[in-house]
Parts: sequence; C-alpha cells; structure tokens
Amino acid sequence: MSHLTSEKKMTIFITYGGKYSNTGSIEGQVAMLTERINHISNHLKGNKKDFSSQRGLMMMVGKRKRLLTYLSKHDLTGYRSLIEKLGLRK
Repeated sequence: MSHLTSEKKMTIFITYGGKYSNTGSIEGQVAMLTERINHISNHLKGNKKDFSSQRGLMMMVGKRKRLLTYLSKHDLTGYRSLIEKLGLRK
C-alpha cells in the first residue's frame, strides 16, 4: 500500500512540475522519487533486514540519479533550482 495519497501527489506535481496533469516532467518525477526514497529510508531504519525494500531503494536512487543527470545536461538552471528546493546536495 502506498503512503502517498492522490492529494499529496497532486501537490508535489503542482509544486515541482507546474500543474497536476504534467506527470511526465523530470522535476515532478524527481520530487516523487525523493518522497518515496525518504519514506523507504525511514522504514529501513527500523527494519534492517528488509532486503527487498533495500533493493527497491537502491533502484529508485539510481533512477533519480539518471533523471538528475539528464536534467543537468539539458537545463542547468532548472537542475540547480530543483536540488536546492529538495535539499539533495549539501
């Protein structure tokens, strides 16, 4: 069962993707993956032997990295503003 409700997804896509129906935007996808990564990371702090969730987490991190690489090559200012909003790079 997903922890994200449709209202939460809608607010994420409005905030980062521009509008709710723009679910294919790179910014919106990265924001959704970041939300899911944070949720699974908190889950794994209490369930250290949940290896299937750990594998899924690593796959999501890799996908987010590929999307961010694409965004940095095609829209550097958008990339910089997105990582600042999400707080990904310190």
